[in-house]
Amino acid sequence: MSRVPLSILDLAPVSAGATGAQTLRDSVALAERADALGYTRYWFAEHHLSAGVASASPAVLAALVAGRTEHLRVGTGAVLLSTTSPLVAAEQLATVAALHPGRVDLGVGRAFTPPPKPAAQPDAEGSSTPPAAPPRKPAAPARDVDGLHVPSAPPIDFTDSALRERLLGQQRVVSANRQPAPFRDELELVLGLQAGTYTDADGVPHVSAPVEGTDAQLWVLASSGGESAEVAGALGLPLVANYHVSPATILDTVASYRAAFVPGVLDAPYVIVSADVLVAETELEATHAGAPFAEWVLSIRTGLSGAIAYPTPEDALGREWTEAETALVLDRTATRFVGSPEQVVARLEALQRVTGADEILTTTIAFDPAHRVRSAELLARAWGLEAPVSGTESAGAASETATTARSETPAHAEDVPVSDAFGQVTTHLVGSGAHS
Repeated sequence: MSRVPLSILDLAPVSAGATGAQTLRDSVALAERADALGYTRYWFAEHHLSAGVASASPAVLAALVAGRTEHLRVGTGAVLLSTTSPLVAAEQLATVAALHPGRVDLGVGRAFTPPPKPAAQPDAEGSSTPPAAPPRKPAAPARDVDGLHVPSAPPIDFTDSALRERLLGQQRVVSANRQPAPFRDELELVLGLQAGTYTDADGVPHVSAPVEGTDAQLWVLASSGGESAEVAGALGLPLVANYHVSPATILDTVASYRAAFVPGVLDAPYVIVSADVLVAETELEATHAGAPFAEWVLSIRTGLSGAIAYPTPEDALGREWTEAETALVLDRTATRFVGSPEQVVARLEALQRVTGADEILTTTIAFDPAHRVRSAELLARAWGLEAPVSGTESAGAASETATTARSETPAHAEDVPVSDAFGQVTTHLVGSGAHS
């Protein structure tokens, strides 16, 4: 059965008791294995100031993985334009692409920024009182669509003062004080520099030597049907719809992109849909290995320091949960595909069928790095991925063929053309950091 390509998004999750350095080495090793298994892309997310995530420099990691692999497209999923300017992001990935042509993707995303603190309103006596929080819009109920679970949105209170101060504190430490331009302008800057046609608002032309003419591909990551999806469509760019970040809005995200699509960089829409997966030989093994996931997500959504180091399954199974905590992570736990290869493939097929995805981007979190590798291996086999032929193997086969041909052609062997077989072998708060 022919299926859409599979790719990997890596957050470089740090396990309890491990170091960030070891985690990064494990991620590079996983990328090398993914290269041999036939995955299409290997992207790194951008996270800062989290004990449980080591993927803080996605462009650097992409460059390292490009140098250790042969076939994978490498890239970012995503560079956050709240912390990195589009020019710097483009120059970083274009530099990688110069040394690894045809293999680099620049995925960008708008990051969640805390809303401004409401101004206190004077009461009848002239004293100031904090304004009441606006009423929450009721979330759409959870539903199942042709085998795909679309959950209700999580009850996250973005007006919570502690959450707001945590995010602002992180921004101060990261020095994320740039004021992004409208998202479309940021993307058009990259496209203009690639084409060598960019001029600023004053009509002054600008050139970036590494970016001009680069074949690094620009991608947009989106978690809702808002500005990111709409602008990606309007510019004819490819889109990544983040089911693993915001599963409640996945159908809106894809629909908004397709409705807005105008031929531009691409002639037709191209959609990658992401998913959290964990595969083991049996459902029981996968469920046990996946037990810490809920606590890890909870730490991202409520903790003062972001993602905690990933707990052991034993510690996670001993934890007691309140109803409020369970509700806060239910959208993520109910849409994580955990099980045997057959079970996970069935759920990925439903995701692809319902969203019309052209490609699936998987992300796998586990305490034991060996479980992440094994999950990738089992899924690749069950999905039917084919291991690519390495350049060395291809060259060896071609050499052997040429030698055989010479030995079987006694007359005028020097006139036989040399074989051409040496050709090319070709979002911060709730997950990846990329938002609407």
